[in-house]
Amino acid sequence: MTPGNNGASTPEDEDPFGYLYADGQARGAQPPSGSGGYGYPNAVSRVRSVGERTYGGQQQAPQAPPYGGQTIPQQQQQPGGGGYGQPPSAAYQAPETFPGGAQTTRQQMPSSGRGRGPNTKGLLIGAIAVVAAVVIGISVAMMNGNGDDDKAGAGASTPPAQSESPSATPSSTSSVSASGDIPPIDAKALRLDGGASLASDVKGAKSDGGIYVGNFNQAGASITWTVNGVTEAGKYTLFSTYGVPGKDASATLTINGTAQDRRINLGNFAKAPAGDYEKGWTNTWANITLNKGTNTIKISCEQGDQCDVNFDQLWLKSGWK
Repeated sequence: MTPGNNGASTPEDEDPFGYLYADGQARGAQPPSGSGGYGYPNAVSRVRSVGERTYGGQQQAPQAPPYGGQTIPQQQQQPGGGGYGQPPSAAYQAPETFPGGAQTTRQQMPSSGRGRGPNTKGLLIGAIAVVAAVVIGISVAMMNGNGDDDKAGAGASTPPAQSESPSATPSSTSSVSASGDIPPIDAKALRLDGGASLASDVKGAKSDGGIYVGNFNQAGASITWTVNGVTEAGKYTLFSTYGVPGKDASATLTINGTAQDRRINLGNFAKAPAGDYEKGWTNTWANITLNKGTNTIKISCEQGDQCDVNFDQLWLKSGWK
């Protein structure tokens, strides 16, 4: 061989289609013959029997058919002449390596763009809606509750026809006029003892709801008025509205624990017929002396008293009548 020429028999220089080109024809390339040669002078023969291809200069013996002696059909053998259990052919190349061959493409997953977190705006709006619904529900419940209370208060209960329980504590007042007078106090604000009780079956009482103190015609029955706010010690006149059944009555008067020498006069000043409590409503008075501050005024049914009477209101005026 001459320098720069490796000879025509080098496998990589043997172009099977050299006879189609001018340089190949100049080198003596011929169309392939029936023996399978490329047609170059001194060309390396490529015709071999199946199983006789060499690897590294050693001839490989035919392999025993795998799968229990069954011969793999020719169409199931791997490309390049290699069967199952046989090394692949050195001349085989993947189709994508040839120009214009099939291109292997990797399927890319579509990009989802920038990752997004939870929809916090939607959650916030939902939370605000829930809170608003709760607030509205509470407001409606409170309005309904107030409406029920108003309805309950609108239905005024009728005064009891018979006696009621006595007051648990002595009554008091702090409303004192500039002149020192103390306005009337209703019977239901008095302390009741000894069996005296509230009633309203006799019409004509001035107290709220027409309620008065009845069941007084028994020994030990009493009413007590605890007066707070007396601005000056001195003389006062005690007034009382009461009712008798067409006959005179009397009771014992006690001021700050001291019984007075004179009983309180409860005469039939209305000139009511006998047994008529409704026409027997009238009033009386008694001169008393009070201390500055708190005082107790007690009217009771004691031995020797005539106590068939109903008491309505009590009030005070400064000075004696």
